[in-house]
Amino acid sequence: MDHRAHDRRGGRGAQRAAAVVRPEERDVPTGAAALAKGLYLLEVIGEAETPPRFKDLQAATGLPKGTLARMLNTLVLFRLVRHEESDSTYRLGHRLFELAHRVWESFDLRGAAAPVLDRLADEIAETVAIATIDADEVLYIDQRSRGGAFGFRIEVGRRAPLHCTAGGKALLAFAAPHEQRALLDRIRLTRHTANTIADEAALTAELALIRARGYAISVSEHVEGVSSAAAPIFDHTGKAIAVMGVFGPSARLPNDRLHVLGRDLMAAARQVSGNVGAAPMNITSQLGPGHGADPAVACVLPWGAHLAEGPVWIAGQERLYWVDILAPSANRFDPVTGENEELRLPQLISALLPRLGGGLVALTQTGLVGLDFATGATTPLVDPEADIPDNRFNDGKCDRQGRLWAGSMRLDASRTSGSLYVIEKDLSWRRVSSGYTAANGLDWSPDGRTLYFVDSVPGRIYAFDCDPETGTVENRRVFAEVPPEEGRPDGLAVDSDGFVWCALWDGWRVRRYAPDGRIDRDVGLPVPRPTSVAFGGADLKTLFITSARVRLPSRVLTEAPFSGGLFALPVTVPGLPTAAFAG
Repeated sequence: MDHRAHDRRGGRGAQRAAAVVRPEERDVPTGAAALAKGLYLLEVIGEAETPPRFKDLQAATGLPKGTLARMLNTLVLFRLVRHEESDSTYRLGHRLFELAHRVWESFDLRGAAAPVLDRLADEIAETVAIATIDADEVLYIDQRSRGGAFGFRIEVGRRAPLHCTAGGKALLAFAAPHEQRALLDRIRLTRHTANTIADEAALTAELALIRARGYAISVSEHVEGVSSAAAPIFDHTGKAIAVMGVFGPSARLPNDRLHVLGRDLMAAARQVSGNVGAAPMNITSQLGPGHGADPAVACVLPWGAHLAEGPVWIAGQERLYWVDILAPSANRFDPVTGENEELRLPQLISALLPRLGGGLVALTQTGLVGLDFATGATTPLVDPEADIPDNRFNDGKCDRQGRLWAGSMRLDASRTSGSLYVIEKDLSWRRVSSGYTAANGLDWSPDGRTLYFVDSVPGRIYAFDCDPETGTVENRRVFAEVPPEEGRPDGLAVDSDGFVWCALWDGWRVRRYAPDGRIDRDVGLPVPRPTSVAFGGADLKTLFITSARVRLPSRVLTEAPFSGGLFALPVTVPGLPTAAFAG
């Protein structure tokens, strides 16, 4: 990381922090001006996008140098701020974390959730409840019912199994790995209906899907004819302490509505945490299509996928393959007829790639597998992260020598546990780079000597020097960085002129970069969350764009109803042919 890049990030952080309301704009009591300035400074540090330096704080606050220095020294003295000597930045101090524990010691879950339960029950007109784990069961501790005579009521104090209710599965999914293992060892996977998941391997796959998606659904798994959706409520440490769920007759809660409710429940559950001072996690697009969608962009498949990803054009078949990671499913799209073939799979799948000699390979939550699209049969090949159960593979692509490159990430993208791997044709593998939060799109320059690779959470597209013959990379550097207000870089593809096309998640656009990292073109889309791009068509002059609706609540989907669809954009510069895995 070079020094100049750090300065630029600090500047952006200070600009964001400047949005904090200044003391002079508040009704500060007489005699408390100095205290107000100190608290304002604390807020500026806390709201900065990246830890600021002294000069950043000067620019953001406008405080005189001497005053700022005295305030910082005092805040450091009281452990409310700490000074990081390694890079001369200021960060929130550990004392704040200790005080936060005191807040949560007196946390009244029912009181914090009450207004949210009332609002949701009125809006949804179904039963809404909160529940926790007690004695290896789900215990409902509060509820609101608006379903009338045809509703489904849950009595406070009622218990239910963990493995076959939306609330129970959500609590299991977000438990720490050792806690989840202990619970699975203790509970009995009793079959209550034909839909109950009574097999541990199938339940474990379902829990991974729930963790990646952020919410759970249950369709007649515990009580015949009753469906539900639930999302976790987290405390200040990120631990799931309860769930908020919606329950009702399956006839009124079809699958599509359950997924919409799941996304709404995620926002509501985070509001409950926010009611007692925890910062609620942003799960919705904060951006709008202010620049408008480009009229050349067409929705060629209004599919409504949860998280469409990994588009890949396979010449000879003249088909675009893609995946819905959270369905989970593999898909094959014919752009001539508009027909899409969907293959439902029992575990997370994040990418499909052609195999030299025919067939497909797929990146799944259990590593790389061979996939027969006609039957859905899978053949395990290799799993470089078999010892990291909280991780999954994300995007992948093959170089022109037949190696498969793939990035990994934590299921909920909460830690920098992701890595970049290369898998050789003999199925041996190497970890070539680590420390990523959401390892994402990758592709090579036309000569194969530059590898582009995305880490979405920090908003960076990296470039590596690559030796095509040996498959070794070095000299990682930032090729482009996307400011948060413009979205996050996701999947990418390189055209035959060496320009990099990248989907910007929450950016309502795809962006084309010149080989020197300069922004060449932005193409507006009618959806906030494009996920990836691939060149296809007989002449490779169609840019296919996948998109997602995961974690978008209903109000955003009203504005962007084609979210989760497949889009096409005609381009003048063709892409590069798809490379196949030689293994």
